[in-house]
Amino acid sequence: MPERRVLPVPEGLEGERVDAGLARLLGLSRSRAADLAAGGGVRVDGAVVGKSDRLRAGALVEVEMPDAATVPVPAEPVPGMRVVHDDDDLVVVDKPVGVAAHPSPGWTGPTVVGGLAAAGYTIATSGAAERQGVVHRLDVGTSGLMVVAKSEYAYSRLKRAFKDRTVDKVYHALVQGHPDPLTGTIDAPIGRHPQHDGKWAVTAAGKPSVTHYEVLEAFRAASLVEVHLETGRTHQIRVHFSALRHPCVGDLTYGADPVLAARLGLQRQWLHAVRLGFEHPGTGQWLELTSDYPADLATALDRLAGG
Repeated sequence: MPERRVLPVPEGLEGERVDAGLARLLGLSRSRAADLAAGGGVRVDGAVVGKSDRLRAGALVEVEMPDAATVPVPAEPVPGMRVVHDDDDLVVVDKPVGVAAHPSPGWTGPTVVGGLAAAGYTIATSGAAERQGVVHRLDVGTSGLMVVAKSEYAYSRLKRAFKDRTVDKVYHALVQGHPDPLTGTIDAPIGRHPQHDGKWAVTAAGKPSVTHYEVLEAFRAASLVEVHLETGRTHQIRVHFSALRHPCVGDLTYGADPVLAARLGLQRQWLHAVRLGFEHPGTGQWLELTSDYPADLATALDRLAGG
């Protein structure tokens, strides 16, 4: 049976959006709180509210928290998803483009969680019901390495490692133009875009976000850069390079040139998680894995190099 939570809105949340306020009240992610509201599971003083409605101090909030069993995670094979490391504590996959990390409202495509279930993997039950075992995510349009916890102990240790920024997350991105300087750090807070739902932006009210980069190779129209993430905000690399006016090639959502994308045959942003390193939660040994560029990104790079 779903769990029902009832609690008053404290003075400090006066005027807060429902999703933001619920996240703070219940310790949920903001996206999880938004999903609950979108599903009609949140009432304020008896009236159903949406995620962007505002809270009133002293009002009574009722929240229906679904059971893990009520959140379907379809087990379906994911073509092209490779397991690059597997042990009792964790599994690391090389995620193809077009695959989400876990189920979410409105997404009907394949997921890493569903693909692992179809392949017979049992993953940790810690975390929100639809994203159990998931300790970090890659965008649907971003390919590369992603780790999923299999044991509860591994889940807690890996979540802590990501929070403490001790995980080495390395991406390669092809960005338009030529960043100056060739090696640098982008330190700019990221929050929800004030005008566009589903987009993010550099904003004064955002969360601290730090991206380190180094140009590996410069071409006439673009540069191949290696990126080390210090933080892990949604769309962080895409937003930071867009803010520098060097969006990822093919990333039309964040201002990339559609003509260049078409010339290189790109249907998505040129962004790949090439390396992932962390202290193994079970053995304490440093584990580092790498991933080659998938065919679409390699082809685009060859076309760019050929002029």
